[in-house]
Amino acid sequence: MMIDAIKAFPQQFLYKPEIIGSFNPRSFIHFIAVGMGGSHLAADLVSRLKPNVSLTVYSDYGLPASVNFLGTKTAVILSSYSGNTEEVLAAAEIVIEKKIPALAIAVGGTLLDLAKKNHLPYIQLPDTGIQPRSALGFSLLALCRAIGEDEFIADSAVLAHNLSVAQFERLGKMLATRLSGRVPIIYASRRNQSIAYNWKIKLNETGKIPAFYNVLPELNHNEMNGFDVVEKTRMLSQNFYFIFLRDTGDHLHVQKRFDVLKKLYGDRGLLVEEIPLSDGVSEAEKIFSSLILADWTSVYSAEHYGLESEQVPLVEEFKRLITS
Repeated sequence: MMIDAIKAFPQQFLYKPEIIGSFNPRSFIHFIAVGMGGSHLAADLVSRLKPNVSLTVYSDYGLPASVNFLGTKTAVILSSYSGNTEEVLAAAEIVIEKKIPALAIAVGGTLLDLAKKNHLPYIQLPDTGIQPRSALGFSLLALCRAIGEDEFIADSAVLAHNLSVAQFERLGKMLATRLSGRVPIIYASRRNQSIAYNWKIKLNETGKIPAFYNVLPELNHNEMNGFDVVEKTRMLSQNFYFIFLRDTGDHLHVQKRFDVLKKLYGDRGLLVEEIPLSDGVSEAEKIFSSLILADWTSVYSAEHYGLESEQVPLVEEFKRLITS
């Protein structure tokens, strides 16, 4: 059950990923993480937690056309939790054919079969039966191992004890109640884009509701104009619920933009709620505390509408149709 996965989440940070095969991360200066859905969320967070790492997140078929792999110190990280993601398998075929340095990350499936058959190094994730979006700790640590961030893996072990799942359950349930009948839009700073995107994904997949996100300062130049409510457009905006993820670590000008935007939206009758990211803790604890709150909010949103929170039937139906 999704609730069990949330409660057990902090224990994922005790995981010690192991590379099977020959792969030295220190031989490379740039990495391309290929993944879709829950399998690329970890790469997004690495970019946030380790901004000095040269990492490109790629979510499409093939590989980035802008990268010349010949003679460069670039490695491809093929990330598919199930091991059966179509887009990642397409990239795997390319790296095998062109002998591009690569490493696979998966629980099992076709990707690990290809890795073993073609002597491609790999990290096998623990098979606990949870959904990819619930395995973010496992995926993050595995990716950190693949790019040589072993110190971060060691430091992250404290999260198994420091992340308090229970304290966010009541808050998440209350937020889900406030979201009843409304469509959440998550706003964050550019540096916290991965957190806002994770909120959106959890509300979509677990909560089974429409949800969207955007980032400041960019949205101040475009999206907010769509919410300059007048009487004839009020019906278009009245069901949105804006969640501002506030971070005292953001640029001071961005923090001011949040303040001004809250006033402007409030003046137009739009519902805005600010959710602060925790102060006085590590960046990893700040991020995952917020995402645990997003998990609880999503679970109770699904419960409110009488929906099952773990499975993703529309995704499975879509997969059947594109392969038939």
